[in-house]
Amino acid sequence: MTRIFSFCFVTIFLSCLSVDAAEPTFAEKLGWPKGSRVLILHSDDLGMSHASNLGTIEALEFGMVTSVSMMMPTPWVPEFAKYCLENPGVDVGLHLTLTSEWDDYRWGPVAGKLATPGLVDKFGCMWDSVGEVIENATADEVETEIRAQIDRAEAMGLDITHIDSHMGTLFSDDEFFERYIKVGIEKDLPMLMARDYWPREASESGRTKRRKAAIERVWKAGLPVIDYVHTATYSWKTRDKDDKYIRDIKNLPEGVTEMIIHCTKPNEVIDVITNGRELLYGDYFSMISPAVKKALEEEKIILTTWRELHERRTAAGK
Repeated sequence: MTRIFSFCFVTIFLSCLSVDAAEPTFAEKLGWPKGSRVLILHSDDLGMSHASNLGTIEALEFGMVTSVSMMMPTPWVPEFAKYCLENPGVDVGLHLTLTSEWDDYRWGPVAGKLATPGLVDKFGCMWDSVGEVIENATADEVETEIRAQIDRAEAMGLDITHIDSHMGTLFSDDEFFERYIKVGIEKDLPMLMARDYWPREASESGRTKRRKAAIERVWKAGLPVIDYVHTATYSWKTRDKDDKYIRDIKNLPEGVTEMIIHCTKPNEVIDVITNGRELLYGDYFSMISPAVKKALEEEKIILTTWRELHERRTAAGK
């Protein structure tokens, strides 16, 4: 049975916020005026399908999407990579991928089975859940694979602006998370890192202390950090999401927020890949919606990219 994709992220947003109000937001630290509400509209899963590529391209060109990330092990990467090379201004990152979650539409590691045997199942594909990756893969194998994904993107000539983690796998194990930070700092790649963002699968003991230490380490390395991550859009299981987007835009807190979305243009192949097509289509329709655009303008939301965050962090100095 095909399953609905499930995030391993935890959403810390709006009513769940626990940031010290006296502490400056990262928007302020990155040079925006006090009180600014800054937003990255970030479309994930590029390269996963032709439909996800088309939906995001239209949302970039005619809609509100400002940033995207690619899954380098997936079949339709060359199509979107070509688009990025022809449009060098695209803010394109890597959705570092260690899982292959669909029943009949699968992929394997870029580094290959021999280099990363703990990352593959009996079919030679990546495991379909975060738990299976944690159970079977070593941190060395994980680092080998994420480096291979970055190397592939660089070999294509892509100007990678940031990295994050598909299904939150790299946030769900302390050793995996350490390799994520290590590689990001070494490659001078901004990475998804937020003030109040930590997946529920991470071990409980010392979570706040580890998060603060990681943020300080990344910031001191000259890389940007954001304030909030909004992941609720995937739980909006409907094609019509405009009202929900408008509601959360109106309630957007001060600081830098990344809103994670999945723009997929309606396509009959998606019916074969997943039974979650309506909620995928909904993000696409909302990101080209005049009503959502109007809400962003009326609320005076500042749209940004990971490229701009990196430039502002560099300008702020260490």
